[in-house]
Amino acid sequence: MPKFFRLTALTAAAALAAGVVFAESHAMSNPMVGGAEMFADKNIVENAMQSADHTTLVAAVTAAGLVETLQGAGPFTVFAPTNEAFAKLPAGTVETLLMPENKDMLAKILTCHVVAANATAEVITGMVEADGGAHVVKTVGGCEFTVKAADGKVTVEDGQGNVANVTIADVMQSNGVIHVIDAVLLPAS
Repeated sequence: MPKFFRLTALTAAAALAAGVVFAESHAMSNPMVGGAEMFADKNIVENAMQSADHTTLVAAVTAAGLVETLQGAGPFTVFAPTNEAFAKLPAGTVETLLMPENKDMLAKILTCHVVAANATAEVITGMVEADGGAHVVKTVGGCEFTVKAADGKVTVEDGQGNVANVTIADVMQSNGVIHVIDAVLLPAS
């Protein structure tokens, strides 16, 4: 084999090996959520379905008819409330929202947790700093929320003044990013 082809083959093999190592290390760098490994090559719905902490969110996304949307190309940034976050709502709220006759209201609330962008914590922090400490975010559902970042923590204030803390940031997805939050965000009254 000519020397040029041997070098090209070796270079290609080295590049392939480096790519595999990078892909494996990148996938391993995604945080665990709800006791499950999250994979950067899976979409938002596929990963959320694996999290024991997001069964209520998955049920709500299904009831609202948003599964296909959140499996789409995106990019999406999803502020994903945990089961505990939903449990903080007044008694009976989740059950009422899951009723077929409340599908539109449920879809509105859920899409207020979605931003049509791929906004990592670093990007969000940069926007907050550029805006002097608070950045207004418009969601897919038409809500406007205020995002703040301080001491390495990101918070989101909803339309009613409730504040959700990002408890797990930067869960990378094939179609965006998930930030796990500890409260359900609500539209302005």
